[in-house]
Amino acid sequence: MVALSDPLLVQLAERLEHRDVSALQPLPGGASSLTYFGRCAGRPVVVKVAPPGVRPIAHRDVLRQARVIRTLAATPVPVPEVLFDDVGSPPHVPPLFVMSHVDGTTCEPLFDDAESGPEAVVAERFRNAARTMAQLHRIDPGAVGLESEPVIGPSAEVERWCHTLETVDSALAPGWREVAAALRSGTPSALPPTMVHGDFRLGNLLAVDDRIAAVIDWEIWSVGDPRVDVGWFLINCDPRTYRRSTRYVDATPPVSELAAIYREGLGSTVPELDWFQALACFKSTATWSLIVKHNRRRTSPDSGMEAMASALPQLLSRARALLG
Repeated sequence: MVALSDPLLVQLAERLEHRDVSALQPLPGGASSLTYFGRCAGRPVVVKVAPPGVRPIAHRDVLRQARVIRTLAATPVPVPEVLFDDVGSPPHVPPLFVMSHVDGTTCEPLFDDAESGPEAVVAERFRNAARTMAQLHRIDPGAVGLESEPVIGPSAEVERWCHTLETVDSALAPGWREVAAALRSGTPSALPPTMVHGDFRLGNLLAVDDRIAAVIDWEIWSVGDPRVDVGWFLINCDPRTYRRSTRYVDATPPVSELAAIYREGLGSTVPELDWFQALACFKSTATWSLIVKHNRRRTSPDSGMEAMASALPQLLSRARALLG
């Protein structure tokens, strides 16, 4: 438990007391918003709060996250139940929402050196994740009230991560401009837009054994080309991406098998996945470059984050190989 002297926790507890939310304690992870476990009328819940003092926009817009979770409640995609939200008075009183707590665990079997369950169970979890992703991409945004959302195409995705890389030391990602040029020159035509999670991987899925219990962490969802999710999912299922030694390296289903499961679930062809996996490696290079940059500015930098700096040239090489 966090001490009651924590001003953020005290303010939040006072704010939610009249909604019968109590026993708040912080949950680990998440840089875009603050996440707490609590109880609402005796029921376990999760509270997501935008960071105070800054505008709740983009990935900090927790009400937008609540909106998409509510939208998906009537679909086959498993999500928590949004119980209520509060617009607050930003930036000093940030918006928040409260959702049901879903039993399950998260893991990144090819990245984290942690016990995630028996190899056969984790392998089937990968397969069921591919099926869940297909369920998400079968949803017509217009049919669920998202017809006014801007459509983000593949070219915009490339430019987004170029903007990020322009803010970091070029020595962190040597040759990224050449990879960007190759991505631009080979950009595929967009598929019909679907709902895109933006960070679809096992680390953002709650699982019970091999069953996917909920898709969580909707900070960067959008409407766009579904292959943006597929490419990102596949590189996180590929031992060649980060080359980390975990017990699940040899137990992970082949990327080709996972792509086939996804295609079957979607019910259509999904062309040019190599390009979208290259885009995903480029995106990972950009995000990790930014993380390393901010980590180096800390009084006590995290050694694990700093260690990722050595992996960035390999990510770009992987992108080049996929584009080749």
